[in-house]
Amino acid sequence: MAISERDFRWKKTGATGHSGFSKTLLTNGEKKDSEVRLLKSVRVEIMEESELLRKRIEKISALKAEGVDLYPNGVCVGVTTESILERFKDADNEALAGLNERFTLAGRMMAIRNFGKAAFINIQDRKGRIQAYLHRNSIGDASYALFKRLDVGDIVFIGGRPIRTKTGELTIEADEFMLLSKAIRPLPEKWHGLTDVETRYRQRHVDLIVNPKVREVFITRSRIINAIRQFMDERDFLEVETPMMQPKAGGATARPFETHHNALGMDLYLRIAPELYLKRLITGGMERVYEINRNFRNEGISTFHNPEFTMMEFYQAYATYEDLMDMTEELFASVAMKIFGGLKFQYQGMDIDLTPPWPRISVKESILRHHDIDPDVLEDQEKAYAYACKLGLEVRKTEPLGKLVTAIFEEVVEKELVQPTFVTLYPVEVSPLSRRNGKDPSLTDRFELYIAGREIANAFSELNDPQDQRERFLMQAREREEGNEETHVMDEDYVRVLEYAMPPTAGEGIGIDRLVMLFTDSPSIRDVILFPHMRKRDKETD
Repeated sequence: MAISERDFRWKKTGATGHSGFSKTLLTNGEKKDSEVRLLKSVRVEIMEESELLRKRIEKISALKAEGVDLYPNGVCVGVTTESILERFKDADNEALAGLNERFTLAGRMMAIRNFGKAAFINIQDRKGRIQAYLHRNSIGDASYALFKRLDVGDIVFIGGRPIRTKTGELTIEADEFMLLSKAIRPLPEKWHGLTDVETRYRQRHVDLIVNPKVREVFITRSRIINAIRQFMDERDFLEVETPMMQPKAGGATARPFETHHNALGMDLYLRIAPELYLKRLITGGMERVYEINRNFRNEGISTFHNPEFTMMEFYQAYATYEDLMDMTEELFASVAMKIFGGLKFQYQGMDIDLTPPWPRISVKESILRHHDIDPDVLEDQEKAYAYACKLGLEVRKTEPLGKLVTAIFEEVVEKELVQPTFVTLYPVEVSPLSRRNGKDPSLTDRFELYIAGREIANAFSELNDPQDQRERFLMQAREREEGNEETHVMDEDYVRVLEYAMPPTAGEGIGIDRLVMLFTDSPSIRDVILFPHMRKRDKETD
């Protein structure tokens, strides 16, 4: 049975030499108690929300019966809350009183404070919140009477002039008020607040309404992607689009999602990577290309993994993986400067410094540096297998040495790499598309970038020898026959592409979601994906 995030208890820890978080699997008893408390809380919230819903539906029926248009259209909005607040942030009462200008804006009512013939409301639009002052004499008896029957969560239009209240708060004194959209469901602030993490992910629309910090994360995400595009465009890379549905799932080692095209009568796979198509473009003479788009992998879900995720892959002809290390440092520094205005920031209590140059260390060297291990273990298959078993890793006795060394690295080193670090020279057994290293053909010219204990990017000098590539595919096929479903499939069409001669090329994939996590201090990938995939809830919880 799959394990969800509810099955863990999170706690602050410094066990790995830095402040971070660890999670402990809950016992069955703890898990049951947790589920019972959650169900009781949900039942209470459902009962309270149902009563509010009943009252609102009755109110709406009455308003409709009176001929009130609850969802009018065609209203033009002149300004945003932010533009008003920014323009008049330093204006005093005297300056505002002499202003001969009127403004119109619209948004959701997030708070209402009634004082008989007058009221204050807080209006929220895409740029923020501002206070508005409504008086019956100013907006008229009919409009004020309608306002008195409205609720927090309704979307309204106001027109008026800016003033300052006695407390000094910039406020719109309304001379016009109009209902634009009546909310039937109450915002969660009216019943216990939207605090349950799973509920926030499942009802992202509500999460965005009541949690301004969540909106800021996704605004920052957009800024990060725009900054990446600008960086790539300035270096003469061409943004392209390649197929999402592919006849073979290639470009990475992962289990794909399968589908079927009825008209063509053929099975297709949601892509696990765009790599092989982008390298077709390199062969075709488009020497610098990149794509920012979705990949799909039919694998587990965790705080770092989602079945569909966003990657940028880019390929540059006449470059090596070492060139891409330099370029990656420049890219991350460029984005950080635009987001933070500097290269130092905190992620989950860890101080991160992106100042180049970043350390470059091989897989084997990193194991020896960060773990007390006999160097001979990394050179002997039987010893490596025994050591992997000692670490509790699930490996086969016939696993090649390169895969065992990589598994040991992932277990003992990854979490230690807090500052940006390039880990290089991966074994050929785990790098089916990478160019062999000139000095040691058992290794490849490949690096993975680690920051805050997790992989952020993967790159290599591309294998462009068609005969070597065919042999690598055959090696992967033999592993598939032995039961490894995540090996790369044989792709004769791609080998044929290489037979037309692909120039020496380097390529890289950067996990956009993980990069956004890093730059927004988000602990989970679900915090940076608007609509993450979630396990179906049982009927009782629903």
